[in-house]
Amino acid sequence: MSNARIIDPGQPPDRYARGWHCLGLAEPFRDGKPHRIAAFGTKLVVWADSHGTLNVLDGYCRHMGGDLTRGEVKGDQIACPFHDWRWAGDGKCAAIPYARRVPPLARTRSWHAMEENKQLFVWHDHEGNPPIPEQMIPRIEGIDGDAWSDWSWNTLLIDGANCREIIDNNTDMAHFFYVHFAYPTSFRNIFEGHVATQIMSSKARPDVHRSDKYNLEDAMLHSRASYFGPSYMIDYLTNDLGNGFTIESALINCHYPVSQTAFMLQWGVAVKQQPGIEGDAALRIARKFSDNFGEGFQQDVDIWLNKAPIDNPLLCEEDGPVYQNRRWYQQFYRDIDDIDPTMIARFEFEVDTTKANEYWHEEVGRNLAARASAAP
Repeated sequence: MSNARIIDPGQPPDRYARGWHCLGLAEPFRDGKPHRIAAFGTKLVVWADSHGTLNVLDGYCRHMGGDLTRGEVKGDQIACPFHDWRWAGDGKCAAIPYARRVPPLARTRSWHAMEENKQLFVWHDHEGNPPIPEQMIPRIEGIDGDAWSDWSWNTLLIDGANCREIIDNNTDMAHFFYVHFAYPTSFRNIFEGHVATQIMSSKARPDVHRSDKYNLEDAMLHSRASYFGPSYMIDYLTNDLGNGFTIESALINCHYPVSQTAFMLQWGVAVKQQPGIEGDAALRIARKFSDNFGEGFQQDVDIWLNKAPIDNPLLCEEDGPVYQNRRWYQQFYRDIDDIDPTMIARFEFEVDTTKANEYWHEEVGRNLAARASAAP
């Protein structure tokens, strides 16, 4: 067995990825209370000031270490429950009610925060650099108006895996058949700069039971999914139902690291409004789509929590550009000055799905025949 390939599990990263990370929908943070976010190996506190602006600070008071997430919003500041020190959104201590003056150097860490697509983001950079203008999160056109339904939003804590596992899905054509029960009929990846795109058309497997009351089993799904930075994907989806009728939706697939072995997975769906799919109807479909994607993510989670970390995967041609995808992802874990040009250069690859679909159709046919023969 001397020629057996040995799995290299690699080493956990020594930092968290540089970029914008979505903490969730923005509006729930505007309830007048402090909110706790476990992220980047620490605790953050999020609150809205009297103007509705969302602020993000380190969650522990720099005075005596009190937990600001258990404090109180007072005016424009967050007040520590331990000694009532008041912290402003810029990180400065604004007041100490029992003291004659505030120490001039009384500051805590304030996180760059911004809102886009009705969601709250924070910027993380191991070097402490400010946000990179070219890497702003793009706006979904019309999302702030009446063009789309509201978001149907979900969260799921993944405890026991590094967030690179979800990034690997970007190039993994075959797992859509075996894990998510779909035929990928075409599959292409494009990497350039801080954006990694997956373009796929697929159809649901007819040999797998579904509870989809919208009868999308025969629909053709066209997907263009792009990661904008290390953790935020916008996936524009078109469900072609036949007879010229389509449903357009936007899926957000995003996460933030809690630790090097845990991350908070989030996903949300908004459906584009059109005649016959408006108002409550559009939101109901968004919720159904979100539930379906949630089932898919649960299938992924079962794989992630039971697989081995592997830095040297053994690949065949149809596995796609796994190593190129990981090279692209590594740029977010390097100092800016140490980014290799190959990490951000444009690279395209299209998987030939011919052989896979020939075999998969045969497998599905056998499964359907076996089911029919077993029927009473």
